[in-house]
Amino acid sequence: MLPESIKQCIDVFSRLPGVGPKTAARLVFFLLRSRDTGLSEKLADALRDLIEKTATCPICFNMMSADQEQCRICADPKRDRQVICVVEEPLDVPALESTSGYTGLYHVLNGALSPVEGITPEDLKIKELLHRVGSGEVKEVILATNPSMEGDATGMYLQGQLSKYDLKVTRLARGLPMGGDLEYADQNTLLRALMGRQEMD
Repeated sequence: MLPESIKQCIDVFSRLPGVGPKTAARLVFFLLRSRDTGLSEKLADALRDLIEKTATCPICFNMMSADQEQCRICADPKRDRQVICVVEEPLDVPALESTSGYTGLYHVLNGALSPVEGITPEDLKIKELLHRVGSGEVKEVILATNPSMEGDATGMYLQGQLSKYDLKVTRLARGLPMGGDLEYADQNTLLRALMGRQEMD
């Protein structure tokens, strides 16, 4: 018995990842209750700006402002252009940047291979990565896909494609988190930690 405008808004919110119909309804009614604060208008403006003022970098496919020709990382002359770190999603870039330990460039695949979901190499930015590598300037590609079945499958596929080029292909190390206890680590994490062990200086 809800007005069509409310039902439509609930339907839209429920399409967001991790938001079910009940959560969507709570969000919609929260926005209705906070009409006086202008929150709904601010949200509408922010969503409009998200579409109109955001673009994809034509080089690395990271997100950037629509008024830029390329993202700030690709445009930075101080970045090491011989190293490309391959990630699945744009959100992975700020996570790696927050370490302040990486000074190379990025390449965003916009997903991972998933036969179950019908995501094939043609759906990802793999062809564009190979084109960048083919320039001859790149000396190392770091595969920073997620430690999941899809991420591992994507990494293995990329490794096969990149083996045709004269460069080093590396993978992010995996193992135990800082402050973690061995007794709580799962078998895969322990196995990867053992396989990736390093010599102590």
